[in-house]
Amino acid sequence: MNREELITNSESTIIDVRTPLEFMGGSVFGAVNIPLNEIPHRLDELKAMKAPLILCCASGMRSGQAADFLINEGLSCVNGGSWLEVNNLIAQNA
Repeated sequence: MNREELITNSESTIIDVRTPLEFMGGSVFGAVNIPLNEIPHRLDELKAMKAPLILCCASGMRSGQAADFLINEGLSCVNGGSWLEVNNLIAQNA
């Protein structure tokens, strides 16, 4: 599946890696907020979530870093890019 198909697939989990303050300012409905700096410390929690993990942030930079790290840890995930783009893709397919 490509990135868009994974994002619109209800079987995936959306992880927003922005700060809690950024997350409170707007987010994808149902997304879990795990800031980038907490990702390495919450691997067990992430491994227990429904895969693939769709990672998002403000621009796609932090979610790209998180995706690279998690892929190296053996998790199934993709960089979804901006949370606004993820939100838009979900809304278009609702």
